Amino acid sequence: MRYQISGKQIDIGEALQTHVRTEMDAILSKYAGRPTEAYVVFSKSGHEYVCEAVVHLSTGLTAQATGKANEIYAAFDSNAEKMDKQLRRYKRRLKDHHAGRSTPVELSDAGSYILAPSDESEEAGNDTVNAMIIAEMETKIPSLSVGEAVMQMEIANAPVLVFRNEKHSGVNVVYRRDDGNIGWIDPRAAG
Repeated sequence: MRYQISGKQIDIGEALQTHVRTEMDAILSKYAGRPTEAYVVFSKSGHEYVCEAVVHLSTGLTAQATGKANEIYAAFDSNAEKMDKQLRRYKRRLKDHHAGRSTPVELSDAGSYILAPSDESEEAGNDTVNAMIIAEMETKIPSLSVGEAVMQMEIANAPVLVFRNEKHSGVNVVYRRDDGNIGWIDPRAAG
């Protein structure tokens, strides 16, 4: 298990780092047999300390939680409690879906962009989209089954997840619909 424990404009000591490793190891050993890495970031927002944690599992799932409190250890403990609850909630599903997975999930590199629309094209009535790229990042696209993708989307509390379908290696999308159901887009099935 690889940990990256850091502070945003605050100093975190060795004692806190040891506490984080010990507690995270205890939580992850109960629910997630094969965690690969964890990122824990401490920051201060006004009078409160904020602890954000992201744990990547070899199954391709990512669990994340945020805790806030007036003291830094209490902020981590709040975060750990949320992480514990989240992993406990999905323990059965994790076991059912990933019992047969012997290798880690493959991740593909992809570009991710944030676009700002141009007001000129809207005012002129043009049908063309003139958008300016305001941010460019690299993201990872996991190779998952559809069930694993839905579970990952729910764990991350995300509205949409792009993934590579393990069955045919095509890019697919799962998303939460306005009616509360889950939508699945598989361009290969349309052919």
